[in-house]
Amino acid sequence: MIFNGRVAVVTGSTQGIGLAIAKRLAKEGVKVVVTARNTEKINQVVAEIKSDGGEAIGIKCDVANREEVKALGEKTVEKYGRIDILINNAGINRDSSFKKMTDDQWDTVIENDLKSVFIVTQELVKYMESNKYGRVINLSSVVGLSGNFGQANYSAAKAGVLGFTKTLALELGKKGITVNAIAPGFTNTEMTKNIPEEIRAKMIADIPVGRAGEVEDIAAAAAFLASDETGFISGITLNVNGAFYLS
Repeated sequence: MIFNGRVAVVTGSTQGIGLAIAKRLAKEGVKVVVTARNTEKINQVVAEIKSDGGEAIGIKCDVANREEVKALGEKTVEKYGRIDILINNAGINRDSSFKKMTDDQWDTVIENDLKSVFIVTQELVKYMESNKYGRVINLSSVVGLSGNFGQANYSAAKAGVLGFTKTLALELGKKGITVNAIAPGFTNTEMTKNIPEEIRAKMIADIPVGRAGEVEDIAAAAAFLASDETGFISGITLNVNGAFYLS
């Protein structure tokens, strides 16, 4: 893949899928901005990337806080002079059946998984517009397409990310910016490790390729969409789910 001196901001990049994406982009020669809420974890990831020969800086940021996001953009441009790639990965879940779901569970997930994507993209895409080049990749989920019991809030947020992605692809295309989404299926992460083994086994048995996804599978998809070679791909949802759900 081709990356000509690009700079990428990866939100939620201290664990799981975000961490894998940050490390993959760094290996491709991209300058990576690691961002999350935990400074200690940020510093650890930056050190790991540098030890592997990559280039990275860390900036603490709550993606649901517009002022912190503004500072994220300013500090990135102060250091590297540009922002070329934005990976909107940060997110949380607060699962509950619909009947028992509280306002707080709903609002917290919508704010952190959907509104944050709006805030971060709005604040950082202006730097792409000035250079007439950009790659925005939004992490959605298979449940944003299929729905899932106990995840009305999370499914709604991730479905919203897909509609947001399509609209921005239309609005930003003439400015040299592509906007795409990735919808991972069942993937081995810290979050899914807590699922009881019998339920995990059943979920994996339902995946046609015969295994769960790995964070590296998602990272490879993100690197592809972020590369210089994908300028004619925009507005799509790339399903990375082992044919578990076809759309």
